[in-house]
Amino acid sequence: QVQLVESGGGLVQAGGSLRLSCAASVPTFNSYFLGWFRQAPGKERQFVATISWSGGTTYYANSVKGRFTISVDNGKNTNTVYLQMDSLKPEDTAVYYCAAGLNWRFMDYWGRGTLVTVSP
Repeated sequence: QVQLVESGGGLVQAGGSLRLSCAASVPTFNSYFLGWFRQAPGKERQFVATISWSGGTTYYANSVKGRFTISVDNGKNTNTVYLQMDSLKPEDTAVYYCAAGLNWRFMDYWGRGTLVTVSP
């Protein structure tokens, strides 16, 4: 059973920072990519960033490159993927979803999402 639970969303002013966390329970974790996607009101869900389970491979959307950093912590009992978001802009406002899959372009599992609101 795959479980992904996000936390860390909230309200922040433009230029500020937030760190999202996703506690991941994935049976065959070392085969998966983990990632973050977001969906703004009235818009389609879009890719933000992804990382391999080892942390050795990362990809970012152009819109967040240089401002967001994805990382993974493979603990003894849990695996956590983080999204450090710096220099936030109002256009970053969205529900952010954690996802896992064998192919990061076609994720298989999704969390429920956490809301990030960036005020001007």
